[in-house]
Amino acid sequence: MRFLLIFLLSGYTFWVTAQTAVGDYKSGFQRQGNVFTFSNTNAEVKLEFCTPSMLRIRSSWDQNFEDNEPWMVVQYDWPTLEIQATEAEDHFLLETEKLSVRVNKAPFTIDIATSDGQLLSSETLADHTGGGFQQEEGVLCRKQLMPDEHFFGFGERMDFMDQRGKTVSLNVGRGEGRPHIIGAYNILEANYCPVPFFMSTRGYGIFLHNAYATEWDMGKSSADAYTFKAEGGELDYYFLYGPDFPAILDQYTDLTGKSPLLPLFALGLQVGTYSGGTWGYEELTSTQYVIALARKFRELGIPVDVLHLDSTWRIFGDTGGKGATTFEWRPTFDNPEAMFDSLYAMHYNMIGLHIRPRFDNGNTLNLLAQAQQKGYVYPEENNPGEFVNFFDTAAVNWWWENGAMKVASIGARFFKTDEGSAFGRKANESDKVGPTGEKIRRLHNLFPLAYAKAPYEKFAKYNATRGVSTQGISMRGVSTRGMNHTREGYAGIQRYPFIFAGDWPSEWQYFAPVIKAGLNIGLSGVGYWAHCMGGFEHKADPELYIRWCQFGLLSPIAHLFGMDHPGYKEPWHYGEEAQRIFKKYDQLRYRLLPYLYSHAYEMYQTGMPLMRALVLAYQDDPNTYDIADQYLLGSHMMICPVTTKGAQTRVVYLPEGTWINYWTGQPYEGKQYLNVVTPLDTMPIFIKGGAIIPMRPVVNYISEPTADTITLAIYPKGTSSFTLYDDDGKSLAYQQDTFAITQIVCRENKGQVQVDIQAPKGKYKLPERSYQLQIHRDTAPAAVNIAGKNLQKVTSQRILERASTGQGWYYDQDQQLLYVSLGSSRQGLQVNIQ
Repeated sequence: MRFLLIFLLSGYTFWVTAQTAVGDYKSGFQRQGNVFTFSNTNAEVKLEFCTPSMLRIRSSWDQNFEDNEPWMVVQYDWPTLEIQATEAEDHFLLETEKLSVRVNKAPFTIDIATSDGQLLSSETLADHTGGGFQQEEGVLCRKQLMPDEHFFGFGERMDFMDQRGKTVSLNVGRGEGRPHIIGAYNILEANYCPVPFFMSTRGYGIFLHNAYATEWDMGKSSADAYTFKAEGGELDYYFLYGPDFPAILDQYTDLTGKSPLLPLFALGLQVGTYSGGTWGYEELTSTQYVIALARKFRELGIPVDVLHLDSTWRIFGDTGGKGATTFEWRPTFDNPEAMFDSLYAMHYNMIGLHIRPRFDNGNTLNLLAQAQQKGYVYPEENNPGEFVNFFDTAAVNWWWENGAMKVASIGARFFKTDEGSAFGRKANESDKVGPTGEKIRRLHNLFPLAYAKAPYEKFAKYNATRGVSTQGISMRGVSTRGMNHTREGYAGIQRYPFIFAGDWPSEWQYFAPVIKAGLNIGLSGVGYWAHCMGGFEHKADPELYIRWCQFGLLSPIAHLFGMDHPGYKEPWHYGEEAQRIFKKYDQLRYRLLPYLYSHAYEMYQTGMPLMRALVLAYQDDPNTYDIADQYLLGSHMMICPVTTKGAQTRVVYLPEGTWINYWTGQPYEGKQYLNVVTPLDTMPIFIKGGAIIPMRPVVNYISEPTADTITLAIYPKGTSSFTLYDDDGKSLAYQQDTFAITQIVCRENKGQVQVDIQAPKGKYKLPERSYQLQIHRDTAPAAVNIAGKNLQKVTSQRILERASTGQGWYYDQDQQLLYVSLGSSRQGLQVNIQ
């Protein structure tokens, strides 16, 4: 057994931690397919190559390896690989086409390099403290910290981007202690969605496949090493080689699951409401309030598609603690089924309800008592428990049939699953802890996954029976996409499929950290992410409200919700200017839906998030490492929220390339910092040179009839392309390749521009579609033609819109914009601009 002495100089105290290393290699080297087993003096180690660039490393000090779990990882079976294995006197060498893994014998440590010999990761430390260890409580691994190495990921972190030199604690929870300002409002303790995964700028990632609470010392205690440890379980981690971050994310999400496609309308505005009365005002709730709210959005022409009713729709029982779920409506909701009918008649595409994972008894429904009798709640010390046992299929089925169906059968189509952190850990909202004990320590971080999975899958199946229509075609019996809106998560939560940032007050001090949370969770494999625009609690400063909503409406999921009675964050409560600006950015979002939806499909394929930290695209640019208030929305739009009260300007960093100010059209070369003017109605947006951004006409809701016209905003720069994705927007047919892909290519050379819109390919049949081009250029063209045929030049944009042939062009000198109308065509189009 090896002992490490760690001295704490402050106060001249010290402590001794007993750690048992893997030891030295003894014998028994074995290979079975992709798995290599090594017997050592203290532990057995298995190395499994999943792909040529991904391997799983497991250590067991009792020679018993745990069974594969179903919650975090979705793929355990991998095809047999070509791996060359050789043995030398002091090491083994395992080589694939991507990696060279050196297994040192004494002490047993693992060094990983690229196939051409570039060292990526090493456990060879001068003091022989590298490699895997078992502690009195838990397991750990220590690796060499390279001088040029920086670390990103770890889930929905609100503290830092680059975690080099920091310590990170990962265990699901919102921050403990009251008053809230030093407890639940502590951004250092925020752990709504921790993910035990990071990516290193050296070109690799590590996923610690362990559900216990984990600690990560990323160079704080030592300038030469970093350590990750878990409070229990097995030392089981995956090493993923990129070398670029997108390639690492692709592999990580192959392992833990790709985000499914949300329904198209879910990318529109989503609004939450307390139905007129939040905590302490429950008697003010009513069906009439909800209908009036929905109608007002429609009357004001503010596009919106999804509405959810938060916690006060239901009775709070007396047994299960504050806010537990009874599935029984408050008496103030006199006819909830008619309410649902009215909302759907106003073309709201999906209505959902807030729930918590604990049963309670209502006035007429005694679900808690029944579930306890049947054993469908998780037992607690000295009582039968209140938490639905979402790990048990029978319990989930009973919860659905006897609880969820009470509301699903009359119109609810999804849930907002709240308070997943209270299973085995105190939740501030209700002072609930739930079950405790050694087994619960392992299940605590997995509970949010099981909790979100249940309604996501159940509603997806049930909604298919309702005959939801799309494009006038009945979808009855057709598999539909689920949707679940959840607060807590862990590795794999992206499958169920979107998460929101939690309950952060409407204060300037929380605005920037919320942006950081979205960037970090995107770097951790979770691409659908939301937050409460304007903050959750307290009435917001109108300026903060406007700035936060600008950001929110260009976030992956646009979610408007708050508990500041009686305002609840609707824009008209913040003045005419706030309402005007909100509508401006909401309409921009709806115009951008083809761009966002195409990137959502890219995320489904590759794991690339919609909201991308600059380091994700510019990994080799150290200037991007600490930028937490700018991000790429998709591949070509850089969004720069204004997070300082009263700011008239803000500094923006432009990475390599050419960038165009979206509002002014002014181009700038990259690799520089820029001071940008920021009037209240303007959030800086920059477009990358070469961008092709597809847009659609503004609608009040996704299914509103409109001409199928796609406008392509083009910023020519060399040769660039965009893949426009289309499907029915609701069904799972896309998983059987029923979609359409339209490839768009722009070639620019010395002022000559060619735009090639290829004919759509795929099983999904697009309706007749028209295309318009908006090409940014500083001079008028001499001619514009399609396949050699010159288009007519007109004298105004209005005349162009009214052209009887549907074709023509107009150049606006003031805007330096070329407008080209191409008319409709099911065939490919090639436009030449001279």
